[in-house]
Amino acid sequence: MALKRTAAVNHVGREVASSIPAEADGVFGLADTGDHGLDGELSRIWPRAVVHLGVRSNDAHTLYAVAIARSLLAAHPGAEAGVVLPAIMLHDIGWSRVPADEVLEAIAPGGGRPDLVLLHEKEGARLAEAILAEAGVPAERAARIVEIIDGHDSRREAVSIEDAIVKDADKVWRLTPHGIDTVMDWFGLDRGQALRLCSSRVHAHLFTDAAKALARGLAAIESANLWPERAALELP
Repeated sequence: MALKRTAAVNHVGREVASSIPAEADGVFGLADTGDHGLDGELSRIWPRAVVHLGVRSNDAHTLYAVAIARSLLAAHPGAEAGVVLPAIMLHDIGWSRVPADEVLEAIAPGGGRPDLVLLHEKEGARLAEAILAEAGVPAERAARIVEIIDGHDSRREAVSIEDAIVKDADKVWRLTPHGIDTVMDWFGLDRGQALRLCSSRVHAHLFTDAAKALARGLAAIESANLWPERAALELP
């Protein structure tokens, strides 16, 4: 579904845009890393990553996950953004090395292919190592990023706060509007089925309190979308 980017009408009847601040807390661009000192790293990594993300909407998923990770970093100032953000940007590039007709079988309800999950992690780590070197990421930090990618799905425990944030951002995406829309089409589900599936795979598997709160809020909004009272309003 395309994002609504311009207004269809102006009910107030006058111009108000000039009164809106140019910047606002919590609003940021992909390359805007604030005080994290990444010196354009994400801008160098993204073009190298996106060519590997044309599988099952992983390109859009990755951008949303990067944004979620950035919000979680605000709640964990001790976490190193220079590890978290490149790791979440590269975490799913390995799916490009899994046969396209088998990708969804890896995570399908009532089944699953753990071998394919492991394959995408191993291949993702291998591809990430080369991308990070090309982007000029120092070797010691690159090794920590690669370690997170190699185990971001299969490893049940987090090895660091950075690993926890990456895992959480990846999972919380499922409860975003884009996540629910995507999962519906992956498995031919209605919105309620997709919400129940995603909720069952998210809430009990998060590490940080910030992610748990964010996930509950997103699930609450989607719950309201399913209420007949909401449908009766015929809102867009």
